[in-house]
Amino acid sequence: MDVIYALIPSMIFIGIVLVVILFWAIKSGQFDDFEGDAHRILMDDDLLPEKKTNLIKNNSGSEAGENKE
Repeated sequence: MDVIYALIPSMIFIGIVLVVILFWAIKSGQFDDFEGDAHRILMDDDLLPEKKTNLIKNNSGSEAGENKE
């Protein structure tokens, strides 16, 4: 029975801390975009055309960082 006198205030304290963390996360924008990452991983448009051509040039002839003479 003595343990309950320590558990109740500690659980109330932990609950208040978790609610404060939840409100901080909501206020800082953690839950603003639910579907953005889900769509972003499926799209291949993250590379711009000039970056794609640079990747093709780097992979076709030589290793990256190799000196061309």
